[in-house]
Amino acid sequence: MKEPMTYQTLIAVDALKDMLASGADVIIFDCEFELGAPDKGAEIYARGHIPGARYAHLDNDLASPSDGTNGRHPLPAPVAFAAWLRAQGLRRDQQVVAYDSHGGAWAARLWWLLRWLGHGPVTVLDGGRQAWVAAGLPLEAGTPVAAVPGDFEVADSLVPAPVRAADVLTNIDTGKAQVLDARDPSRFAGEPNPIDPVAGHIPGARNRFFRDNLGADGRFRPADDLAADFNALLQGASAILQCGSGVTACHNALAMAVARVPAGRLYPGSWSEWISDPARPVATGRD
Repeated sequence: MKEPMTYQTLIAVDALKDMLASGADVIIFDCEFELGAPDKGAEIYARGHIPGARYAHLDNDLASPSDGTNGRHPLPAPVAFAAWLRAQGLRRDQQVVAYDSHGGAWAARLWWLLRWLGHGPVTVLDGGRQAWVAAGLPLEAGTPVAAVPGDFEVADSLVPAPVRAADVLTNIDTGKAQVLDARDPSRFAGEPNPIDPVAGHIPGARNRFFRDNLGADGRFRPADDLAADFNALLQGASAILQCGSGVTACHNALAMAVARVPAGRLYPGSWSEWISDPARPVATGRD
């Protein structure tokens, strides 16, 4: 009997539809979220989500509490996050599909976290909620019943170890790795904005706005195009991936996996942690 295909980066709407129709062993997570309105994602989920999907809240489920010095979205504790995943019904080797309506901005965080805990079959729905609806496929309202607990356990990580602020500070002098900042160009440049109390970027960083990974249709651009972009930015160096709080940096991690570019190391605290210490240097400008 032929083994079912597993997905580890992106999955198309038609492929997910066929998996669900065939009764394949898959668990879906809706990662809808709105910065500045933390309850809105759950409200959107309750109004309509892909049938059977469970909700993953960025602040409550995909991060641990911030203490003011470790960024807005610190990584969740592995033991606690694994327990939450089991409570959602996740089993070992089960195919996970994550989606949102923001081009994968939040779903990519769940993708990275699961790979961080050693779970290989996890993928992001290419085009997200919009692509599902555009294909004429149904949504369901409400919240799911309690799941039968799964048997998921933490395994060897499938991503490079994250870096700390001290590592990033050292890298400014050594230049061994290229920092890629996933925030939009205006925030990177240091223009005033309501999100960053200190504007600018890490000295030596280059800007790779995560939305540049997407085409006009909201789907990821072709792998060869993404590879050309990242290779031009990295010029043979390894990558340190950051953003505002370690979330959309995961979108660049996913794009690099799609492009088959060597994986970068996530700086989870990112800009929101970096600026919590006024002794850390800040650069401005778009170069």
